[in-house]
Amino acid sequence: MENSTQVKFFYLFGLQETFNNKSVYFILSLITYLLIITVNITMIITIIQEKGLHEPMYIFLCSLCVNGLYGTAGFYPKFLLDLQSDVQVISYDGCFTQAYVIYTSVMCELSTLTVMSYDRYVAICRPLLYYTIVTSLTVRKLLLFSWCYPLFIALLAVSLTVRLPLCGSRIDKIFCDIPSIVKHACLPITINQNLNKFVLVVHVLQILFIVFSYSQIVRTCVKSAKGRIKFTQTCVPHLITIFIFITVTLFDNLQGWNNVNTTLNMRNAMAIQFLVIPPVFNPVIYGLNLQQIRRAVFRKCSARKIIDMRC
Repeated sequence: MENSTQVKFFYLFGLQETFNNKSVYFILSLITYLLIITVNITMIITIIQEKGLHEPMYIFLCSLCVNGLYGTAGFYPKFLLDLQSDVQVISYDGCFTQAYVIYTSVMCELSTLTVMSYDRYVAICRPLLYYTIVTSLTVRKLLLFSWCYPLFIALLAVSLTVRLPLCGSRIDKIFCDIPSIVKHACLPITINQNLNKFVLVVHVLQILFIVFSYSQIVRTCVKSAKGRIKFTQTCVPHLITIFIFITVTLFDNLQGWNNVNTTLNMRNAMAIQFLVIPPVFNPVIYGLNLQQIRRAVFRKCSARKIIDMRC
């Protein structure tokens, strides 16, 4: 075992196989990040300004968009800088900060999707009791759960990792995460592994709850032709994005902790999926697919065109 040293910097080796195409990746990443900022901010402002959208479903959607901006802010600025550098280096504090933000964002995404599935279950399967069950107090509690639980667990995970002396500083990814840092620990990581197992169990329970909620929604919707059409238009896209998100995050987690033998490009492709697909598609699939939000966005765009023409 190497001697324990005081690590001041971490070296990111995830871009080693992309040296010849950095300019292309930079342009694509910049466009993606600007698109993420635009669609999520548009959705947030629309929901805040439109009083008719101050309902639980849209409030949870707004929270999902805020999380999308939060998570990508911890990745894209540093990634864009790395694409312009010959050596990808990140400070000790910066690495842990990035790991915390991305870890929090991933857990918050799943928690919010769980909350949204519950909201849709009550709205579709128990419509007469919806406003009795999903009160303003319930909405606040669900929002607190979807944010406070990930923030606390991520803080605990980072705290348990910071205490470990490290024997290396190489990270074979394009961003910092807890498993990549823990691999260099010079001491046993039993506590860290147990925490990860606990988080995985909670995630599996959340996934099972999502599956249960949508299975009940399916049973309700297939009873009529109108319900089947509504399910196809709204729930199917939701389920596709949920499936992609859960698949890539579980793969990234299992690969990070269990050293699954995959190529670097494969690891990068899977790891970056939850930093690209949800922030881009959530506002579109969950938001613009809803008629009320579509009308509000188009109304704002029309009003701005009229103002511009008058000016």
